[in-house]
Amino acid sequence: MSKSLVCVLLLVFLFNSTFMKAQEFKDHNRVLSLQQEKIVAISALTATGNLESLKSALNAGLDAGLSVEEIKEILVQLYAYCGFPRSLNAISAFMAVVEKRKADGIHDKQGKPAVLKKEPKDKYEQGRKVLEVLTKTPQEKPAPGFGEFAPRIDAFLKEHLFADIFESEVLTFRQRELVTISTLSAMPGVVPQLQAHIKMGMNTGITEAELGEVAVLIEKFVSATQANSLRDIIAKL
Repeated sequence: MSKSLVCVLLLVFLFNSTFMKAQEFKDHNRVLSLQQEKIVAISALTATGNLESLKSALNAGLDAGLSVEEIKEILVQLYAYCGFPRSLNAISAFMAVVEKRKADGIHDKQGKPAVLKKEPKDKYEQGRKVLEVLTKTPQEKPAPGFGEFAPRIDAFLKEHLFADIFESEVLTFRQRELVTISTLSAMPGVVPQLQAHIKMGMNTGITEAELGEVAVLIEKFVSATQANSLRDIIAKL
């Protein structure tokens, strides 16, 4: 067999393999809405710092009908899970995307901005109650273990993440848990947190089938390794 024929056969094999994977993703039984799929992509790509692919996902999210404020709120929430640097980089990328679309004459839905509610008397207690809704479990004060060992991190978790961020009405609890699950699924070394948020997500209405589709999207946008980590957790539900 000539070298040229071998090269041709190899190219055909690679093309067919790529096409079959793309077709498998296209044809799988979709249970997430188009907007939910874009939320998964935006969250995962922000977590991995893949800004070029993120810009495409941000454009796709706006095209799918997500409002500018909804996407901003996703990116703000993500600082609590993947850090200020990646959150701020994603926000800068989104600013560029929005300005480019405006210059191109695209009029995106702005949406309702996040409005800070009246300051509660006890913000820790407010956050603790939000966490009880998400976990459907009574929350001790302070949190056992880490909350006793490092009270400040327990206060930040309750008073800021669950009181300030999760209480904003721009996104529902279900959307916020989809954001968190997608982010943690894209990151290595956070299995305990991912397990906890999968339970919270299911308490908000996210189904096992939807989690399976998140895994498909994580494999597409991040890696099979990260997707399989999520699948292992789903299999043990």
